[in-house]
Amino acid sequence: MTDNRPMMKRRRFLQYAGIGLALPWMETFAAKAEPRQKMARFVSIYHPDGVGLPRQDDPAWKDWSWFPQGGERDFRLTKVLDVLEPLRSEITIYSGLSHPAARKVHGHSNADQYLTGAATGSDGPYKNTISLDQVIAEQLGRHTRHSSLVLSTNAGTGAPRATHTSSFDAQGRPIPSINRPKEIFDLLFVTQGKETRDKLARSKSALDLLIANVTTLNRKLSRHDRETLQQYLDAVRDTEVKLLKAEQWIDTALPEVDAHHLNLEVTVRDSRAYVQTIYELIFLAFLSDSTRVATYMMGRENTGGPQDLLARAVGLNNSHALTHDVKQPKGWQNLGIYNRFQAEEFGRFIQKLKNTPEPDGNGTLLDNTFAMHGSASSSFHLSRNYPIISAGGKNLGFQNGRYLKFAKGDQNNQAYAGIDDDSGWQSDIGHHEIPLGHLFVTILQRMGLEANEFAGIKGGLNRV
Repeated sequence: MTDNRPMMKRRRFLQYAGIGLALPWMETFAAKAEPRQKMARFVSIYHPDGVGLPRQDDPAWKDWSWFPQGGERDFRLTKVLDVLEPLRSEITIYSGLSHPAARKVHGHSNADQYLTGAATGSDGPYKNTISLDQVIAEQLGRHTRHSSLVLSTNAGTGAPRATHTSSFDAQGRPIPSINRPKEIFDLLFVTQGKETRDKLARSKSALDLLIANVTTLNRKLSRHDRETLQQYLDAVRDTEVKLLKAEQWIDTALPEVDAHHLNLEVTVRDSRAYVQTIYELIFLAFLSDSTRVATYMMGRENTGGPQDLLARAVGLNNSHALTHDVKQPKGWQNLGIYNRFQAEEFGRFIQKLKNTPEPDGNGTLLDNTFAMHGSASSSFHLSRNYPIISAGGKNLGFQNGRYLKFAKGDQNNQAYAGIDDDSGWQSDIGHHEIPLGHLFVTILQRMGLEANEFAGIKGGLNRV
């Protein structure tokens, strides 16, 4: 029998060097290779301010209601989502899902819990929990240079109940997002050699000194101050983990990508080009296997900020104001056109994943990626019936081409439809919705994690 061990060692070296991406899987070496790792990716796109939901007796309902009309397989996409018709067999649309802890949280304050399901509330004490993407990143991130990619239009963390990020760590702290395309590209694909190594060494030295000083200080503090210090130390440990990971990867060659088509200086003032560039950077991050987990928050709730400029992509102004002006002439249509833009760019991203073969030959990038697009509001600041689209994941066990309705008593998505004020958000829910946490459990399981609970919700989602 031929000894393939030298060849396998070379393959492993090339993979560790960051160029294993170009090597197809060869059955010749499969018998002596290590067990093949399941490829899985996750990306969540969040858009603020909900979607258009006119009443069924409104002439706008037929064309400009976000949710489809019809059954599981024979649904009709309205003008809001018909840009996804070419991808019909690759998408699933959900209604009747929401987080129980957030159903009476005002839509200006609800984005914090979209991927966590935590009871962050509308006011008072604030405590969040880990987000879905970070649970996944804890496992999938072990195989990539970056555990996850956290992006937004606004950058940073924002404030409690006005977050600029969808991602929260194990202690419920917001993970800062980045928004400048050049910064994102440099993070993924640009290294500075000795300068990077020296910077890492300085960071480690400073961290060691900080930990030593804190240990001495801890003996002199009151119990309350020790608890406060412990929270700080948790953040320090997160930094330590990141530094250790950076050290492990510093000698691994960065992947080379073709970026000639990217305008890395584009800003949100050129709205459509900006959003397309963000999606392209996520695509390149996945293609190069720089990360397998990403989030992009298109904007924060509670109005204001760069995301209000995104509506310029369709010739409108102030994206948040569109939700307030639905009773104005062409109000539902204008909001629908803006929601259509969001769906169109998501669809463009999905199509690119679909058109790109996996480097190992196991289907396409889309087949191994669960992509999720949604908001924590449906109609006008109402934290119920989240409008969610998922795409891909065929090799992970997801079956698409469906419109899945989970609400009982609101099958046509007319609960609080047509409202243009805040009258609905504190009202009692008059129908039955399913916890979104069930879908999150299913996602975790199909990503290869041993999980049967998320945010206190046990069990996966039926029919998915």
